[in-house]
Amino acid sequence: MKIFSQKITLMILVLICTNITFSQRMKIEKANKDYDKFAYIDARKIYLRVVEQGYDSAEIYKKLGDTYYFNDDYINASIWYGKLINKYPDDAELEYYYRAAQSYKSIDKYEESDELMETYIALGGKDHNINVFENDPNYLKSIGVQTKRYEIEKVQTNTEFSDFGPSFYMNKLVFASSSHDLKNFKNDKWNDLPYLNLYVADINEDGTLSNLKPLGGEINTKYNESSAVFTKDGKTVYFSRIKFIKDKKEIDQTRTLRLKLYRAEKDGNNSWTNVVELPFNNKEYSVSHPALSKDEKRLYFVSNMPGTFGRSDIWHVNILENNEYSEPINLGSTINTGARENFPFISENNNLYFASDGHGGLGGLDIFVTQLDEKGNIDKVSNIGTPINSNQDDFGFIIKESEGTGYFSSNKDGGRGSIDDDIYRFSEKCVITISGVVTDEFTGELLPGSEVSILDFNNKLLEKVAVGNNAIYSYIIECDLFYIIHGTKKDYFPIEKIVETPDESGVIVLDLQLKSTDPCPPNDLGCRLNLQPIYFDFDKFNIRSDATNELAKILVALKEYPELIIHIESHTDSRGKDTYNGSLSEKRAQATLNWFVDKGIDKQRLSAKGYGESQLINHCSNGEECTEEEHQLNRRSMFIIQN
Repeated sequence: MKIFSQKITLMILVLICTNITFSQRMKIEKANKDYDKFAYIDARKIYLRVVEQGYDSAEIYKKLGDTYYFNDDYINASIWYGKLINKYPDDAELEYYYRAAQSYKSIDKYEESDELMETYIALGGKDHNINVFENDPNYLKSIGVQTKRYEIEKVQTNTEFSDFGPSFYMNKLVFASSSHDLKNFKNDKWNDLPYLNLYVADINEDGTLSNLKPLGGEINTKYNESSAVFTKDGKTVYFSRIKFIKDKKEIDQTRTLRLKLYRAEKDGNNSWTNVVELPFNNKEYSVSHPALSKDEKRLYFVSNMPGTFGRSDIWHVNILENNEYSEPINLGSTINTGARENFPFISENNNLYFASDGHGGLGGLDIFVTQLDEKGNIDKVSNIGTPINSNQDDFGFIIKESEGTGYFSSNKDGGRGSIDDDIYRFSEKCVITISGVVTDEFTGELLPGSEVSILDFNNKLLEKVAVGNNAIYSYIIECDLFYIIHGTKKDYFPIEKIVETPDESGVIVLDLQLKSTDPCPPNDLGCRLNLQPIYFDFDKFNIRSDATNELAKILVALKEYPELIIHIESHTDSRGKDTYNGSLSEKRAQATLNWFVDKGIDKQRLSAKGYGESQLINHCSNGEECTEEEHQLNRRSMFIIQN
């Protein structure tokens, strides 16, 4: 193989005479990966040979473990991480305890994995690499971008006709239906369906319904009853009743639909009685769909009374004593539009949910939410998004936010309009959107084509994506769990982040900054082998035992590749006399050369020279004020590969 067509300078900065260590640079090489002319050099192979020859260090074990871990070879990763932690526990950073635990878990060694995780947490691992959680209190940042995911299913009490308008009644659910107990009710002449009536069912622990029966007492009649709301003590109900009245102004005597609100109370026999019509009903317009404020001092409703912006608006009245009410007040243009707003519901968190086809939505009626303050003033309106909303009519949304469950109405699964209204149960699934941009750590440039992998805490791959031109990744993960995020790209060191998600839905922004494998030249063997500092004692030139682990890497390379010819250069800082520094650096260079000769390397392949302080790499010349860290950068050795 012809690799020496020109002189190649390979510089490895090695710090001499210092007790300060540098941060570790992770180095992972994949088999058969092309590294220009030096593609034949396999760092893993050299590390393994170094260990075989009796040299080891925490750094070697880390790098060997990493070369397997990031290539999903957990069997071998566990071997080298295990050696690291057993022999050099004080030199193993937290992430290595975690990676070791993951490796053992992946090969079904659960006991060892659990012990390592206990150590990881005891050492503070729970807070390691945990990212700041940014809550999104409005549930949505824009239409279609949700911070809470819902799982939905139809309730089993739905019929072949219209079922809608659920409401909470103590630990029960009340809703309107047009086809239960058909034999007792005549058809509604308006839509040729059985008349609507209110039904009540028990809510089981799993949210399913049972013991369905008509709401007792005087509420259900031969007319249409629907859309109820109950006080918290379960003793008072407001509900809608639909009647047909004859409009005498019309020659063809068309029947016009009018909806009215009623109030009823529960008597001593647990039956609904004392049904009264609310005083702000009017035969000229409809009043329906009641909702109560948290303190039950305000009654919200829907009407097309004078002052309405569109086909129907949401209004409210203050509930006074003796079944009296204030004048109706329109909620205003923030809520109401030129189209339909209906089915309001006030939650325990004082959120107003309502249906509208006048705000920007997905089609038909959509469900929206806004925050009410203590005075009932309205905040910004947001669409709650899919899967609740669809391109059909979605309405009648009620929720127990503390439990993360609720019900709503929709005809999304039918094609016959309101006839196919059904009731759905939903449960909130706490989710986190994790996203970020992949960039070069030093230049800040975007890195399109990078691969981002999301793994669960058992190291199971959930998703692997290649980012596009914007270098952005995004993924939905669950709350209150650990996840692992890997970022990789050719010619870059891989990166790993551990994320513990919070117990509330929201967004985590996690940008990935990858380090290039080439701040050093692409033919820099020392950089690829990730040589660590070689230390000399102050004013000494003998090779210390801790330096031999690093020199052993060069030794293996020399033995593995007999073509290599190396020139050794040694340098000092500016302190001390120039002549003395020149002499000291020469002795260190020759001591290094002799170490290789003693290990069997032909002296003809080696040369060495000391340069003293003549080739400083920073401003720390004679008389300059410099820190010890700045001085140590000049106390270095360089290995130059020559032809």
